[in-house]
Amino acid sequence: MKKYIAIALFITAFLAVVPALPVMTSDKDSRDSFSLTEFRFEEDEDVSDEPYKVLDVSTGEITEVPVREYVIGAVCAEMPASFHSEALKAQAVAAHTYAERQRIHERQSPTPELMGADFSNDVSKYQGYYTEEQAKKVLGADFEKSYRRISECADEVMDYIITYNDEPIISAFHSMSPGMTESAENAWGTAVDYLVPVDSSYDISAPKYTDEVRYSKEVMKYKLENAFQGVELGENMVGWLVVREVSEQGTVLRADIGNMSVTGTEVRNALALRSPCFEVRYEGEEAVITTKGYGHGVGMSQYGANSMAAEGKSWRDILNHYYTNCLVSSE
Repeated sequence: MKKYIAIALFITAFLAVVPALPVMTSDKDSRDSFSLTEFRFEEDEDVSDEPYKVLDVSTGEITEVPVREYVIGAVCAEMPASFHSEALKAQAVAAHTYAERQRIHERQSPTPELMGADFSNDVSKYQGYYTEEQAKKVLGADFEKSYRRISECADEVMDYIITYNDEPIISAFHSMSPGMTESAENAWGTAVDYLVPVDSSYDISAPKYTDEVRYSKEVMKYKLENAFQGVELGENMVGWLVVREVSEQGTVLRADIGNMSVTGTEVRNALALRSPCFEVRYEGEEAVITTKGYGHGVGMSQYGANSMAAEGKSWRDILNHYYTNCLVSSE
């Protein structure tokens, strides 16, 4: 069983995960915030076989979930069973890696709200996960076939996680990029060696790669004033949202909201946009905002993974492509 020995600077994610299909998104698409936490993984600590502890935020009860059951449930919640088997395997390894990293963090620096659990079933903060009963409800008539397919894929890669310098990585993933994945530095303000831009041009052909939303002057004013307390918008709507700086990948890094300077992610959250890669134009009394991709754009693109698999790439190829210079390690 592999042991991770290091003093590491980990970014503890809500995991910034975005499910692959719009019909599965709910409010999960908001999980884009990362916070810095420092902890040590002790040499004698070996946790990989132990069940995960999951807090049910509605009841306050903590349930022990076997590793296999959790990984299968996470894939059920985060990627359609119709995706290519190699993409499902890549998702399973990413999900397993996330869970291991989160468990290590909680052992070293417990979050009081978790009351001793590794994570909760609050999908606004942690990776999505379905119990078998929940999966039955969501998958409906396709449950037996879909659950079996996901289980078989997960079983094939259950012994693997993704590491960098012998540490489980921040295995961020998203639905689809704008054609290139984004760096963690541009998305969240902190550079991570292995979360850097890579080509994901497959995404351009993904369903709803581009999306357009229109806001009337009244609605736009309400949303912006609600999100940015104390903002001064003025009478001219054209000055309410102005893009000022964009990354090479297309992410809006800085924008003006009236008299305030904000990030593209803050605009995205305020206006419920599909991604921080957007353009704005004004037509009369309407703001028209066009987005590309879906999600924060960091790490593995799920649609990109599916397209790579369809072209014959393995789950290892997918993970090596999206997580630069990382290793797929057996425990």
